[in-house]
Amino acid sequence: MSQTDNNRDVRAFRVDINGLRAWAVVAVILYHFGVPGFTGGFVGVDVFFVISGFLMTSIIVAGLEYRKFSLMNFYLARAKRILPALMALCVTLLLMGWFVLAQGEYKTLAHHVISALTFSSNSTFWKESGYFDVSSYDKWLLHTWSLSVEWQFYLVLPMALMAAWKFKPSHLSAFVVLSVVAMVSLLASISLSSTYPSASFYLLPMRAWEMLLGGLVFLISLRLPASGTAAKCIALLGFTLIAYSIAFISPSDVWPGWHALIPVLGTSCVIAASVQDSPLTNLRALQWLGDRSYSLYLWHWPIAAALVYLELRQDIGATTAGLLITLILGHISYSAIELKSKSILTANSTRTAYLTIVAAMALILVPSQLIKTDDGVPSRPVAINSSRIFHDSSLRNPRLRECFVNASKNKVITSQCSYGGNELGAIVIGDSHAASIVRAVERSLPSKSLNVLDWELHSCATILGLKLITDPKNTCSEFLELAVEKQKSLPADVPIIIVNRWSTYLFGPNEPDRQAEVSTPTFYIDKPYPPKAPELLAKMREGIISTACEFAKTRPVYLVRPFPELKISVPKTMARRAFIPGSNKRVFISMEEYMQRNEFVWEAQDAASKKCGVRILNPLPYLCSDGKCYGDHNGTPIYVDDDHLNEHGGDALIPMFSEAFHSQDSQQTATSHHVNAAAQ
Repeated sequence: MSQTDNNRDVRAFRVDINGLRAWAVVAVILYHFGVPGFTGGFVGVDVFFVISGFLMTSIIVAGLEYRKFSLMNFYLARAKRILPALMALCVTLLLMGWFVLAQGEYKTLAHHVISALTFSSNSTFWKESGYFDVSSYDKWLLHTWSLSVEWQFYLVLPMALMAAWKFKPSHLSAFVVLSVVAMVSLLASISLSSTYPSASFYLLPMRAWEMLLGGLVFLISLRLPASGTAAKCIALLGFTLIAYSIAFISPSDVWPGWHALIPVLGTSCVIAASVQDSPLTNLRALQWLGDRSYSLYLWHWPIAAALVYLELRQDIGATTAGLLITLILGHISYSAIELKSKSILTANSTRTAYLTIVAAMALILVPSQLIKTDDGVPSRPVAINSSRIFHDSSLRNPRLRECFVNASKNKVITSQCSYGGNELGAIVIGDSHAASIVRAVERSLPSKSLNVLDWELHSCATILGLKLITDPKNTCSEFLELAVEKQKSLPADVPIIIVNRWSTYLFGPNEPDRQAEVSTPTFYIDKPYPPKAPELLAKMREGIISTACEFAKTRPVYLVRPFPELKISVPKTMARRAFIPGSNKRVFISMEEYMQRNEFVWEAQDAASKKCGVRILNPLPYLCSDGKCYGDHNGTPIYVDDDHLNEHGGDALIPMFSEAFHSQDSQQTATSHHVNAAAQ
């Protein structure tokens, strides 16, 4: 077979690639719907990336070979393929959001629509949070990050290949350019995924190697086509790697990093083998799914997010219905939007097609910008009804950013951020949970002339020697060492109050399906350990005790029991439930759940109290009743999110802190009388 014939054969319709699309989209959908056995289903996106790189490289190289490649036509073809169904999805979400989304949520949706249609959503979501965070389900267009990565790749790839072709028009020059860039991208992905996981996940420089490997497979296949038994063995190896990735890779693995090599190499093997009669790809059902894979991908995520919105994600019946709706909408979108729009746009001139697409985008982008500018259209009935809940929940320390959010270890200690009068009355030390109650401590002080010193550092449990895998500078450990030394120079009768979200450092976030709990804790003292390893727990227990007792050498110490973590955002859930008939409007966890989560911490705190006399403050009597810990008091949310108290929540604890200060004063008075009597 001549090179030209071989090239034409590679670019012909590929049954195997269409079947691969089915594998990829099914894996992603079942993962997002929480179906057991698909913990690594998100690798379907990586499969799509390799396929995209293969196909785009084949189109560009073929065009360059025949001197018929047009950059404008290439971009138009991509726009005709991607934009019509995406625009339909965005319009649908904006229309539905008008009636059901609260003000802030609707503003966020409009912002995400703009990001999706301008193919910058990967950058937007990178700045907001991680893909695997539970809050990701609040983002109705989160899945468009991959479309943005692909579109950015489409912008760069043809220009890179055109430059290589101009230098030397050959497959070799293209191979060299793609190989060098792919290697740099892969090394960046491996080296940065641990320390900058969100950036590595979302951004093109750390993802380009996956698509470039697809392009390299195309170029290699031209010279070394697989055939016969060897091809079938290569394809089987590829499917084995993909299946392994879907079943055994998990969100807790560093991603993409080197783990992504498994599904990427697997996909490359399947494509390179080019086996067209494999039952793993050519079944009619797989071809049907492959044809509709793009539309299925587009519509599945909002449905999965809607199940979370309605608190039905754990409901088997609702999940089954959601999967069925996904299939129906995917088919309608493919038939009525993808195929029809492509036919209409192709029938017109290039100029007309471009103008049509730009005009359609403007009809969506302009209203989206107006919604964003109008702060989510607060005049909508749903926004008006939910505004009080969000207003009450958002009441936080106005100096939070000044004193805590952007603080470094040196700034915390040297800035002496304090609240109240001119005389030191208390020190609060801990993480963001400590920051949430510092003003409540201020309002609990026995005199207006007293102040509370604010020593909190983000994600820094009060455990000396604590290290964070992603922080090679050991900021937390150095901060605590500074705090221990600094407090020695302060009046010895001033108490220190230690507040932390202790259990998250031991067991990971306490979220609905527990999937976010890390497999290898990111916090450690001497060295990282597996989850819940006895050595890790023993080190952490000793750290809690020894650190509290170290402070107790100098002054009175109060250890605050962990605050209840409600697992889901209190204000968002309260606002949503107000519009769901028959739902329980209150957010709560049971005392049994609370104790299961925090029993280890309670035991360590009790041990510290027994060892060196530190005192325990228990917030549960003020936050819980009737065996439940609630997220509101009389309809007013006391949480900002799922675990941080707002000012209302802090105020609920004023009696607890006041009693502690009163008890301390009484003890100091009794001690003084005892000393005076002994002197007489």
